Amino acid sequence: MSGAVQTGYAPPFRPDQPASGRRWLRWLVAATVAWAVLLAGVTWWSVRHDPPTVKEQRALDQAGPVVDRAIGRLTAAVGRDGVPAIVPDRIERGCRVTPLADGAELIRGVEVVVAGDDVRDLLQRVADRLPADWRAGVAASAGGPVLRADAGEFVAVEGRAGAAGRVLLTVATGCRPVGAGYRPPPADAGAETAEARRALRRWGGAAGPVQVLVASCPDGGTARTARAETAGGPTGSPLSAAFVDAADGFPVLLDSAAEYALRGTFGVLAERVDDRVRVAVTSPCRA
Repeated sequence: MSGAVQTGYAPPFRPDQPASGRRWLRWLVAATVAWAVLLAGVTWWSVRHDPPTVKEQRALDQAGPVVDRAIGRLTAAVGRDGVPAIVPDRIERGCRVTPLADGAELIRGVEVVVAGDDVRDLLQRVADRLPADWRAGVAASAGGPVLRADAGEFVAVEGRAGAAGRVLLTVATGCRPVGAGYRPPPADAGAETAEARRALRRWGGAAGPVQVLVASCPDGGTARTARAETAGGPTGSPLSAAFVDAADGFPVLLDSAAEYALRGTFGVLAERVDDRVRVAVTSPCRA
């Protein structure tokens, strides 16, 4: 057989000359491995050093302290323009973080009683006193003026009118992984609890259990609200009768048969509900 190359056939590769295709394949495998190592390294660094870019990266137990601090700031932002009281927190379950993962939302709030019905003015004053990076503002809506702000780490702040002369400020996480779950700040009995029990006794009701709600203050202290209600019916005396000493020299925002609000040494809210009297005594954060 002659050594001529037949037309239409490629010459065979010699053993000491690997095909360029094989060389390219080896480079491709090496590049893929290098990229995977680099990507893993960047991911490791990001998880440990970068802030979260979506709220799904922060579980409820991690977002909880942000909410607590925001509640404290809101009590301070109310200032002398109203009487604040922290309301019990809510955890709403059943939302979906992803199509395959359940989550929960933490919502905390502060109710505020104002003198008169100028809710927008209070909301604007609160917005003006919040940190600049919260980007707080008040806008009109079909349901009335709304305060909106961003407390950081995807925690939303909102303020709306409630019942007549009342505003509800809320702080919410949105749907999050539950993680270890939300743990509220420790709440020991204090001067607010003693004041609430004293009021119940003056109204002639038994001193029932007192619920204490706490939030963190910017200066490192705590805002506290003690909530209680009479175990028996009221005696019919005015609500203000329980706070004669506390009201001395301090402004009383409301004083009627059904509601009483005082901004003194404590913030005091009292109201008649059917045959019971409820009271909330609050020490807000300092402005």
